[in-house]
Amino acid sequence: MSTVEIEYCVPCGFRERAIEMSEAILNGCERELDELSLVMGDHGVFRVAVDGETVYDKAEDRAELDEVVRTVRSAL
Repeated sequence: MSTVEIEYCVPCGFRERAIEMSEAILNGCERELDELSLVMGDHGVFRVAVDGETVYDKAEDRAELDEVVRTVRSAL
């Protein structure tokens, strides 16, 4: 079982995007997870990590929601 963390920028208004991402990950991977957490951040951050390893970072990639979910699933 694994842990997923979604860190998002509060001042940028990324909360809805983080919630949408968490719902998509839960819909596709819930049975493989121990925990999914939302972490408030700043400075434009939007990052998804599985067991501490970054699998998506907005600063480096512009992946679509479904692509990020597939990446998370393959990292589990």
